[in-house]
Amino acid sequence: MQAKSQSTGAKRQRRHVGETCATGNYHYVNIAFLPTFGNGQTPMINLAGHCDPTITNGCTHLSSQIKSCQAKGIKVMLSIGGGAGSYYLSSSQDAKQVATYLFNNFLSGKSSSRPLGDAILDGIDFDIEGGTNLYWDDLARYLSNYGKRGRKVYLTAAPQCPFPDYYIGNALQTGLFDYVWVQFYNNPPCQYSSGMDSFEKAWKDWNSIPAGEIFLGLPASAQAAGTGFVPAGDLTSQVLPAIKGSAKYGGVMLWDKYHDTGYSSSIKKDV
Repeated sequence: MQAKSQSTGAKRQRRHVGETCATGNYHYVNIAFLPTFGNGQTPMINLAGHCDPTITNGCTHLSSQIKSCQAKGIKVMLSIGGGAGSYYLSSSQDAKQVATYLFNNFLSGKSSSRPLGDAILDGIDFDIEGGTNLYWDDLARYLSNYGKRGRKVYLTAAPQCPFPDYYIGNALQTGLFDYVWVQFYNNPPCQYSSGMDSFEKAWKDWNSIPAGEIFLGLPASAQAAGTGFVPAGDLTSQVLPAIKGSAKYGGVMLWDKYHDTGYSSSIKKDV
């Protein structure tokens, strides 16, 4: 199972990375988001009140929590983009510069100002929901090439379920993505609540892409998204039996940890 570990509401009680991993319910955790980057902008993380990235070492205390997760075998990724932010790539060279920044500041490169401290994240998650649809394939290639020099760089993505995804459809055709957690929520035409036929067609379409594993992305509660929540009983009796036989089935992704007050525990044995 996979969880976006950071909520986007600035006044909510926080669910820290270490707490997320301690549940034992997740194999992958995305730290969200890096919403400002590209086109010459100074990159800036926004972890929704978990820490203040505008001050020196404001978020480096998360390093020990990230390492604790990894010691449990949980892969931790940085999610770039998000539903609200200032990001786009202006050229292939811009994509290369962003890849270099990500490698040096969050992956196994070197920098004197690593926002999350000396923890080495396992990869980068593409949650691209705005800007343009250009050069994301270049960014994926540059990041993947860094992984060939030593420690693997996992590439993951969270496209919307309408197929193909407008923003990163081309990038997903590179064959470089290890895990793709498709957002089957806030998209009535392809989510379960609109009927199994349209849902299963979308699931089949997504399983046609050259990626490692495909995950079913769902809200962790009815409050976590506008539409698309699937009650645990429906998920385990209707939805999962229809998709678990897929060759690329990887599991379930939940948005987000703040809203997961028992949903992951109730479905874990069936995922």
